[in-house]
Amino acid sequence: MVTKSLDAKLASILQDPSCEDFLLADAKDADMAGGMAAPGKSPEHHANEGRFRSLDDYRNIIRQNVREGLIDIMLMSASTNEVLTIGERIFDQSHVTPAIRANDTTDIWLAQGGQYTKQPARPFRTAEIDHGMCGKLECAPEERQRGADLGLFSVTYNNDIHLDSAMLESYKTFRQEAETKGFRHFLEIFPPNAPQAPISDLGRFINDNIARTLAGVAGKGRPLFLKVPYQGPAAMEQLVSYDSQLVVGILGGSSGTTFDAFHQLWEAKKYGARVALYGRMINNSEHQSSFIEHLRHLADGVITDPAEAVRSYHGALEREKIAPYRPLEEDLGSSLRQSAYGGTTQKQSSGVKPSIRDSESPDFSTMSQQEKLEWNRRRLDRTLGT
Repeated sequence: MVTKSLDAKLASILQDPSCEDFLLADAKDADMAGGMAAPGKSPEHHANEGRFRSLDDYRNIIRQNVREGLIDIMLMSASTNEVLTIGERIFDQSHVTPAIRANDTTDIWLAQGGQYTKQPARPFRTAEIDHGMCGKLECAPEERQRGADLGLFSVTYNNDIHLDSAMLESYKTFRQEAETKGFRHFLEIFPPNAPQAPISDLGRFINDNIARTLAGVAGKGRPLFLKVPYQGPAAMEQLVSYDSQLVVGILGGSSGTTFDAFHQLWEAKKYGARVALYGRMINNSEHQSSFIEHLRHLADGVITDPAEAVRSYHGALEREKIAPYRPLEEDLGSSLRQSAYGGTTQKQSSGVKPSIRDSESPDFSTMSQQEKLEWNRRRLDRTLGT
């Protein structure tokens, strides 16, 4: 089997945190959250029609993105993993590592008309570790390498002792089972979706909870890396500098302008992030292959200016004869976006007047904590077209 770039890069980063290695993941696990809208809009979609790709289309895109090899990790639902990893063996000759979403807390339940995301997140896990590893409930030891041996586990802290302790008990149970079965994981921390008490400094609240949660976890039970909402340079630097053996990654959040995506990766890397997991940004782009290629260029330092990357991406669209969603000038601006499945908003600076297609968003450095919390409460409904 081909050596996985995830393993090689993680070893390099842990040996020298200042190295230039950077991990890029394509998050194609949205069927665990978004239902009919999860695969994204169909190319034949017209406004207000609500037409989406099929799950088969979604999986075809996964096959293509794995073949092209510009990513390091492909995150999927356990059911998609069974089809592509266990059944088709598409990762056997690829350096890309397959991973499954190992739990689905209630704040990612995005059924049309549902109110789940407005209620405080509760722990829940549909996926079975053994299903991810071998496709059945009880794997023999020799069968555990048939599927994925990596999963994403998410927690959401809502500043309530009962809610948060239940979330962490669920994580503890998962860790114990995972370690016993040789199943690795990375840890996603969602911002509060329904905070039960005011939080004066959201970035510090999340960072403190991460440090406290992992302090009691010995090496074999610890996550390979973190997936956190990007809260700006100060919060990122604080978390990265706390523990050199803790590899920090960011989640992309909802779709905005192309500059939103490219600037976020560029800035997060500048302040210490070594992983980026992009789902909606990739899935909702005009041309996924070209979009991922430019994320890769920024991650590897081939392109060092986000605005230059946007211009280059538009050039690629032109060569592919694909019409961009926005004119270049608008795509060089920023928009109000969401982080995680119920997100956080930020305004980037590109030297071009920001887009106000949705609404004005304040400069991140001047945002109050209440504004950040409000940002974190926004839902995916508009983004997914639901």
